[in-house]
Amino acid sequence: MNNTIVIGCDNAAVELKDALIAFLESKGMNVENMGCDSADDPTYYPNVAKKVCERIIESDYTKRGVLVCGTGIGMAMTANKFKGIRAAVCHDNFSAERSVLSNNGNVICMGERVIGHELAKKILGEWITLEFKDGNSTPKVQEIIDIETNNMK
Repeated sequence: MNNTIVIGCDNAAVELKDALIAFLESKGMNVENMGCDSADDPTYYPNVAKKVCERIIESDYTKRGVLVCGTGIGMAMTANKFKGIRAAVCHDNFSAERSVLSNNGNVICMGERVIGHELAKKILGEWITLEFKDGNSTPKVQEIIDIETNNMK
């Protein structure tokens, strides 16, 4: 598993993104910050999600991503428009766990207006340790890939 996390946020979630970067770095992770870096930055969240997803794709999907905005929802919706990206909004440990172990997720999304920083760090700390393994969920993930392939031509 690659030790690099690509992270980005919009101007509604700069504080949470910064807290998560510091947390990830304290765990020895390499972090690529795709912005925003100021609450005054007017960049729309879809453009940040695009940058993060493109970096993951350029890495041949070896890197994983973290996207934060006000709720995490817009980031997840945007991220899931990119082939090979499986993003989920996760504000609890069970959802974060299942996003990887059941769905082979490679992007976790959170909302600054929804979740506290300490809980976000706890969830992310578990998420970065997880790796999808072939098993009962493999054919289901393959169905996701097949649908994506047929719909994203």
